[in-house]
Amino acid sequence: MEYNVHTLPNGIRLLHVPAASAISHACIIINSGSRDEKEHQAGLAHFIEHLIFKRTEKRNTNQILNRLESVGADLNAYTTKEYTCIHASFLNPYLDRTLELFNDIVFHSVFPEDEMEKEKSVVLDEIASYLDQPEEAIYDDFEDLVFAGHPMGRNILGTVDSVSNITKKDILQFIKDNYHTDKIVIAVLGNYPLSKVVKTGAKYYSEIPANLHSDTRLAPPQTIAVTKTFSKPIQQAHAMMGRQAYSLYHPYKTGLLLLNNLLGGTGMSSILNLQIREKYGIAYTIESSYSPLSDTGIFSLYFGTDKEKVSKAWSLILKEFKKIRQNPLTEIQLQKAKNKFIGQIALGEENRIGLIIAMAKSLLDYDRIDDLQTIFGKIQAVSTADMANIANEILDESNLTSLTFYPLG
Repeated sequence: MEYNVHTLPNGIRLLHVPAASAISHACIIINSGSRDEKEHQAGLAHFIEHLIFKRTEKRNTNQILNRLESVGADLNAYTTKEYTCIHASFLNPYLDRTLELFNDIVFHSVFPEDEMEKEKSVVLDEIASYLDQPEEAIYDDFEDLVFAGHPMGRNILGTVDSVSNITKKDILQFIKDNYHTDKIVIAVLGNYPLSKVVKTGAKYYSEIPANLHSDTRLAPPQTIAVTKTFSKPIQQAHAMMGRQAYSLYHPYKTGLLLLNNLLGGTGMSSILNLQIREKYGIAYTIESSYSPLSDTGIFSLYFGTDKEKVSKAWSLILKEFKKIRQNPLTEIQLQKAKNKFIGQIALGEENRIGLIIAMAKSLLDYDRIDDLQTIFGKIQAVSTADMANIANEILDESNLTSLTFYPLG
């Protein structure tokens, strides 16, 4: 897909993706997330994402929320381990309005004490709700095992204590330390000429003072595989297995994305879904995931089942892992896996808001955006030998950490 990048003097980059549609999509993505928090500040990045919608130097909460919703637009935000993203979908005439609002909430929020206290209650309710969902909570507890002692393992929401004790000083210092202008991308996908996007972006972002980054992130150390079980007041058992994996820049990243998709990725025809759910009827949900990050990654597998079936499920899963390690994929099997993965990626291009966010992330991570043919070429370049090496390393049972929540009794 055609795109253009314009860099402002302060380092902020404007990404322009032309698209012939009446609907436009935009985002501002900041290379800052929960891994950048100090230990006592767990949940701070996510809390800031909540608070920027509360009050700015010139708008109250209602004015912020109605600025785009009053013209039928959709405004939202999210926080991850490494990013904070605000995004919107809107009719084409409202580009100026959207980019101005992004500027206002990101760079001119005032974080009033009364709003902070109200929002703490909201986030604490969110934490409580999350803990009541074991199929969600187990992911965070598992990451805490895999990244033991490192910020990457902490829950993005934080804890009751850490959120309760966040101060305005914490917020302002975190923004100063982490909202680096050369690590911010404002991306627009819509039916506009480049000149309009650059002019509008420069209008609202040129005056932001330069705040250039220095790399202070520490990569997580490798951890020893552990097995943990807990009894909880739940009806069904929930289980996870996995390990640290390849980073965004590792040569095996594409191969592991392919292997993960084959094992337990999108769709009902994955190896684990066919074996564990369809053949044996053991688990309603079984899925694997691989998330590459800037200096590490995580591969994991999740399933939920009856307490009595957990042991059988583990046995079948490890049997499939062993089979993949001992019987490398043939060229025909690998090509089928590639065709499936390529088709899913191509269909994903239809999700335009997801597409522009992914392109903005790519610009942050790689200083470039690969077109589909380049991406497909990287997938096609993965060899059977690559897949065998990846499977032997990542699916080695002796290096897999596991976590299981069992029902009480």
